[in-house]
Amino acid sequence: MNSSIMNLSVLQLSIAYIFILVLLVIFKARGIKRERQILIASVRMTVQLTLMGYVLMFVFDNASWWLTAIMIVIMLAFAIFNAVKRVKNTMSTELQRMVAVSMVGGALVTAAFFVMVVLQVEPWFNPQYIIPITGMIVGNCMTGIALGANKLCSDMEEKRVIIENSLMLGATPAHATKEIVNDAFDSALLPTMNNMLTMGIVSIPGMMTGQILSGTFPLTAIKYQLGIMLAILGSTALTTILFVMLGYKTFFTKDNRLK
Repeated sequence: MNSSIMNLSVLQLSIAYIFILVLLVIFKARGIKRERQILIASVRMTVQLTLMGYVLMFVFDNASWWLTAIMIVIMLAFAIFNAVKRVKNTMSTELQRMVAVSMVGGALVTAAFFVMVVLQVEPWFNPQYIIPITGMIVGNCMTGIALGANKLCSDMEEKRVIIENSLMLGATPAHATKEIVNDAFDSALLPTMNNMLTMGIVSIPGMMTGQILSGTFPLTAIKYQLGIMLAILGSTALTTILFVMLGYKTFFTKDNRLK
């Protein structure tokens, strides 16, 4: 493998923004009013990634456990905020709290296990490994929990009569909402499962692509990609099951009545 990295100049990167112009032309021609959102998304992406690049350079050059911890806390905070924001239905404060608890618990446990046990990184707070890996895990957990929350909230509202009838017939809240909880969990995991089915044939994942472009031997890149995908699957499953198992309870009073 050639270990040299092809540098991307500012001019070359600027040329890539032609795809944004193409998208704007298509939306304009079709009469779809999305130009403002596209421009805002493009600018935010550019600014956020540029700032993150400088921040990571500083963190990598001054590796310490507290800097790494601050980065992880910031990532989790933004992920929790965006997960709640993506839910179309109105969420109670208690349910939002369950999103935070599930995200912190599921994502951190999985990231810590993967970095310390699977990769055996020394020291454990090495930002070169823990920040990008935690970022990928947290990002996927955010998407999963948002999908699960949307499904849980909408089904709890749509099937309210069915739940109340089950409760009147003597069912517990857990039994009355079992199908709803299962469907929410299934909806959250489905995108990750579909991604795994086509990986390596239809698509080459981003992490693997980045490593190959940086000169990493393909088989090494594949092993890393397999490991991170298994971690993503595990973290999404753990985060979502925590949320749906804790979340459905927020729809009931202490004496098991539907709020």
